Amino acid sequence: MSLSELRLRSVRRVKLDLNSPDPPTTPNIMKVPFLDLKAHHAPLTEEFDRAIREVIESSAFAGGPFVEKFEEEFASFCGSSYAIGMGNGTDALWLALLALGIGEGDEVITVPNTFIATAEAITYCKARPVFVDVDPETFTMNPAELEKSLTTKTKAIIPVHLFGQPADMNPILEFARANGLSVIEDAAQAHGAEYKGRKAGTMGDAGCFSFYPGKNLGALGEAGAVVTNDPELRKQMQMLRDHGQSRKYYHSTMGWNCRMDGIQAAVLSIKLRHLDEANSLRRKHALEYGRGEVRAARLSRLCRSGTGT
Repeated sequence: MSLSELRLRSVRRVKLDLNSPDPPTTPNIMKVPFLDLKAHHAPLTEEFDRAIREVIESSAFAGGPFVEKFEEEFASFCGSSYAIGMGNGTDALWLALLALGIGEGDEVITVPNTFIATAEAITYCKARPVFVDVDPETFTMNPAELEKSLTTKTKAIIPVHLFGQPADMNPILEFARANGLSVIEDAAQAHGAEYKGRKAGTMGDAGCFSFYPGKNLGALGEAGAVVTNDPELRKQMQMLRDHGQSRKYYHSTMGWNCRMDGIQAAVLSIKLRHLDEANSLRRKHALEYGRGEVRAARLSRLCRSGTGT
């Protein structure tokens, strides 16, 4: 059974007869799980098995050729010059901030309507998160609020692309350029999302991704990445993720252990090939649910008013 067929089974329509003399009752409906990773992975299991065996046979477990291959593929997918594999999405945010020189006493503008990792990465750099409100229509950063939060300590902006919907990047980038600020995109929920023809994560100085299993591009464990077009930024993050090494046992700066695993990279390479199809199906299902909500709202109004055809 194909990936498409498996996912389509998760959507079921329920029809009620509004002309029935009996009042509507709760229909017997199938419980649809919010996330069904078992169904998602089922068509790919044999490919996973082969890829994992290949990693085991090569012993390339931490970094190495499988990570390098995925980095090239993900950079190409995003339309970015470089991708740097990380241990997880929080590492990606943290090291992007460090590589851009964010540190003690600095302020970083972001939004509160996000997972804690966004603010957590800022505070881990000993900087201060400054929150601005979101647009009530999109639930992403409201560019009109940025001016109010600008101070002499502001060094960067982290817009969050939420639920696959990119923030309104053009005015954010214009504001950042006018004030000499770095822009780090939190694209942990936006793999493959586009803003005016550009992929999420590629518009600022760096774009940070999480490959937590529940993401639309998810690993079989923890993993993350940063994309950038800046070769110096890439070099800095490559060192920071690997104990500050510029080459083996030559430690040029303070770093940490944030490398991506070879097994996760091999799995992500497989899943990346299916991401466009998977995103299309998510959009299709979202439209189905949206139409269902409209029908349910209409049904509720008709039942309350005692009318209907």
